[in-house]
Amino acid sequence: MAGHSKWAQIKRKKAVVDARRGALFTRLVREITVAAREGGPNPDFNPRLRLAIQNARRANMPKDVIERAISKGDSGTETYTEVIYEGYAPGGVAVLIEAMTDNTNRTVSQLRTLFSRGGGALATSGAVSYLFERKGVFTFPNERLPSEEAFLEAMIEAGAEDVEIGDGAAVVTSRYEDFGTIQEALEKLKIEPEEASLAWVPTSYIQLPWEEAQKALRLIEQLEDHDDVQKVYHNLAMTEEIAAHYAAAS
Repeated sequence: MAGHSKWAQIKRKKAVVDARRGALFTRLVREITVAAREGGPNPDFNPRLRLAIQNARRANMPKDVIERAISKGDSGTETYTEVIYEGYAPGGVAVLIEAMTDNTNRTVSQLRTLFSRGGGALATSGAVSYLFERKGVFTFPNERLPSEEAFLEAMIEAGAEDVEIGDGAAVVTSRYEDFGTIQEALEKLKIEPEEASLAWVPTSYIQLPWEEAQKALRLIEQLEDHDDVQKVYHNLAMTEEIAAHYAAAS
């Protein structure tokens, strides 16, 4: 029976991985579709679409799936609406949600329920967005970088606001307006980021003990799992204590 139990565990883990991969593909397809609809099907003249395609390739999305998503966006057959929702998680943590939906009434009702059940509250527009700034964020494994000095120099010249090089990874942050310039500089250096995004970065963070933080993180995970949600941003400070507890609980 031990072998059967192990096989059952493997199947469950594979099912979870497949489900997460499917959800990721759904989000990426929606982003590609909307990007093509808004800016046209040619990534050379549509930076948002170029980024969406790059992220899809990093996730190993098949080429034909990417092409179908572009075609749908270009033809206008998909009618997703981009919406930003704001709210508070337990402990007063500010939450900003990017969503794409074909039914805003359904989405807002379901998100309100998730907030309520999770001990938080869906808020009105502008309630927490002032606590975030739109930034370009690029992450790289250190082994992909050229010499640290050359990398820093190139990023500064391209307009990076901040460059952090840690033990295993580097993070470059730029103004929203300089995102394309950073992309071009990376292409010249022939460096492929692990992830590149236009993110909402908190201007300040809130610190909570683990007992309170885990309630906020539980709600954030539930919001991230919602079918219409593309990204969830928050201003909870991920302290070493919280990171250790969170890793152990995952």
